[in-house]
Amino acid sequence: MKRRTFLLAGLGTGGALFLGWALLPPRQRLVGSTRPDTGGTAVALNGWLTIAPDDTITVVVPKAEMGQGTHTALAMLLAEELDGDWARVRVEYSPIDKIYGNVSALVEGLPFAPEADGTLVRGIRWMMAKTARELGIMMTGGSSSVRDCWMPMREAGASARASLIAAAAATWGVAASTCRAEQGTVISADGRRLRFGELAALAVSHQPSEITLKAAADFTIVGNPMPRLDSAAKSNGTATYGIDVSLPNMLYAAVVMSPFGATTAPSVTAAQMTQSRAMSGVRAVLSLPGSKYGDPPALAVVAESWWQAHKAARALATATAAGASTVSTVTVLQDIRSTVRNDDGMPLRFYGGAKKVLAAASRTVDATYEAPYLAHATMEPMNATVRATNDGAELWVGTQVPGYARAAVAHVLDLDDTSVTVHQQILGGGFGRRLDVDYVAQAAAIAKSMPGVPVQLIWSREDDMRHDFYRPATVSRLRAALDADGRVTAFVAHSAGQAPFKAYSKRVGFLLTQSGPDRTSSEGTWDQPYAFPALHTSHSETDSAIPVGSWRSVGHSHQAFFVESFIDELAAAAKQDPAAYRAALLQSHPRALRVLQLAAAKSGWGAPLEPTADGRPRARGMALHAAFGSIVAEVAEVSVALDGRIRVHRVVAAVDCGLAVNPNIIAQQIESGIIDGLSAALNGELVIEGGTPRQSNFHEYRLLRIDECPVIETHILPSLDVPSGVGEPGLPPIAPAVANALFTLTGTRLRSLPLRMPSEAAS
Repeated sequence: MKRRTFLLAGLGTGGALFLGWALLPPRQRLVGSTRPDTGGTAVALNGWLTIAPDDTITVVVPKAEMGQGTHTALAMLLAEELDGDWARVRVEYSPIDKIYGNVSALVEGLPFAPEADGTLVRGIRWMMAKTARELGIMMTGGSSSVRDCWMPMREAGASARASLIAAAAATWGVAASTCRAEQGTVISADGRRLRFGELAALAVSHQPSEITLKAAADFTIVGNPMPRLDSAAKSNGTATYGIDVSLPNMLYAAVVMSPFGATTAPSVTAAQMTQSRAMSGVRAVLSLPGSKYGDPPALAVVAESWWQAHKAARALATATAAGASTVSTVTVLQDIRSTVRNDDGMPLRFYGGAKKVLAAASRTVDATYEAPYLAHATMEPMNATVRATNDGAELWVGTQVPGYARAAVAHVLDLDDTSVTVHQQILGGGFGRRLDVDYVAQAAAIAKSMPGVPVQLIWSREDDMRHDFYRPATVSRLRAALDADGRVTAFVAHSAGQAPFKAYSKRVGFLLTQSGPDRTSSEGTWDQPYAFPALHTSHSETDSAIPVGSWRSVGHSHQAFFVESFIDELAAAAKQDPAAYRAALLQSHPRALRVLQLAAAKSGWGAPLEPTADGRPRARGMALHAAFGSIVAEVAEVSVALDGRIRVHRVVAAVDCGLAVNPNIIAQQIESGIIDGLSAALNGELVIEGGTPRQSNFHEYRLLRIDECPVIETHILPSLDVPSGVGEPGLPPIAPAVANALFTLTGTRLRSLPLRMPSEAAS
């Protein structure tokens, strides 16, 4: 005690306060400073749900719904603990409040290997959780939604259940312990019933001092394939995306933006401006300087319809001479390749003296892999609607970061954040693109010139493709030392490329990740479950005027291709079966080993494959990858046509993502990741010349067609662990699984994406 007192005294007042704060648990996430919208008659029992007199349960959700089924999964968690009637459950977006800030994404983003533990690691995770709770950054990304809301949603439901039971018990004059909740009603020991809607107003004054969460064995909603809450609206057309927003007297805007590296807006003459303003429906032509959020200098046309605005903008684009740019993917890739060869980079995880073991080894394998820039290509292009007044503004938008979107409008309009009201819409795809708010800042700048009038900015597909924040091009050199039996004695990986999350952090002003190494550049190398006697992983960050950001599964999207293709190379060098070779490296990671074994068993690994209908041979390839807390193994069955076209016939996936909240949604997301990953693996490439991408639309940037889609089977390992990510982990293994199948089929090792067969190999 004396020593502890001395240490605290030495800290001084500030240090003691900090230590005291550090020892306290994170701030509660049940009740916020902003009340959920109750619609007049409903009652908010906490910050996560309201109950109306007609028994409608509205779950208040802070995560964006962009097709991944998050709203349904989170509603299931709350309804489970509430013992609500699932048929009466609906969802609405939450207000912006710190209780809804994403804690899990920041904690899981720490640069620790998945198995890292110990006092120091636990302490840092604890501090990050507390810091994240204080920051309160609302964000949908990193496959973190269910994990982040796993406890808040359950606690909110359990708390409300306790309040409703206490209210009913007080009404009947009995002990609360003699009552229970079931299917939206409270039932007494003698069979009396009161509906939740009848009790909600009284329940507000019966807040529990403690709550009890259900055991998994008692779940009746969680773990079942419940129907998605958004399916009907998306099927009948009543679902409202940002692009569907329609307001009285609304005007529309289209833009002409400068290429990468240009510092000025496209230039036009006075005569051209006059001609554009005279076009049908045009109300204004504006010059926009760009902003810190990444929107480039631009010209904007405001008109009575979007088509009128788009036609006038297209005419301006033909007439303009945009600022010159020399940015090219050819020179950028040359720089990245040179960096991989000549720079050691920043070590990320290393042990066992791997470089020394490699230098002394008599048998080594050395390979370099590449991945190109990729666009997000969301089905709904970027759009936002802003109405600005002298003392406030409203924003209608689909975004993954409503707080940052609000801040962008406030910054452009010189308002306080609280003067901006955000009306969150569902998203027609995000994949990380809607983490950025450049299009929101641009819409606000246009609306600033049209006070009191709602203005909807919509980017064309060409705008969207050519002014994205792309998945960075990356190059990786992998080396391994093998013993006489083909076992790895040292594994060394060094990659180079731009830092996507660091670039993003600078755009939105997130200080925590603006400096230091960017974990997202290299994730997928140092954090895999393989046990090597010696390991050295490093990454070099490169610079370019090409803007980059988070793309679905971020670094895992390309590092998995590098690592899993190289593991296959090692198996081939050792003359061993790829599944058996991986299994030997996973003996100390039983969770990953079970996933591998399930994928192998369900795919018929090792059994002969029938040829295709036209007589072409088929082969299987395998890959396993850990990402966002989950482990996925995939086996792809592949053939190659005479003209070299690659055809994927079947994909079998096995996944351990912790407790399966809704198995149907998990299967949908694994399928989605595989299809997205196949689009990138077989077609995805963005080529930039003179600051402008060559690809402009889907005829040049091809996504997988329906007749190209393989049969996909998803197998979920049972688990009682906390749920982990599913939106992104299905994507990384597919490219290496296909590449590895192609090697088995043709003997040709493809080390660059997209995968293209040489003509001689195809024949």
